[in-house]
Amino acid sequence: MGSRARIVLYTIAAIISVAGLADATYLTVAALTGETDVCAGSTGCFEVLGSKYARIAGIPVAVLGVWAYFAAFTFAIFAGFGYARARTFFALTVWAMFAATLWFLYVQAFVLHAFCRYCLFSAAFTFLLAGLVVASPPGRASEGQK
Repeated sequence: MGSRARIVLYTIAAIISVAGLADATYLTVAALTGETDVCAGSTGCFEVLGSKYARIAGIPVAVLGVWAYFAAFTFAIFAGFGYARARTFFALTVWAMFAATLWFLYVQAFVLHAFCRYCLFSAAFTFLLAGLVVASPPGRASEGQK
């Protein structure tokens, strides 16, 4: 992959990661403050965000999303500058996010029978990031390694 294509691809990945970070941060703040307006006008949102699956050991799952999106953003920035290890870490982070997303989509569809629109936004961002990883496998760069 050429330098310009790499920069464009990882810039897009960084922008998607920031959008996911905003979504996850919003859900984290809502969960930590007990805000209930987050689901206003949305059917199924209360069921998802109020379920036992929305927290792990008392910590909102959205916090994990914040960490994951921040890591994806950071690795995308470094990968855009040509760091090969960052490309590998970006891919690993995104695949972990993808696996978690599949689990949470399963829980919403088949266990809770309800959907949270913010969770679906996050799933869409993760699917887009996974598509970018597939478009740019973390191999050795032709222009040199950092």
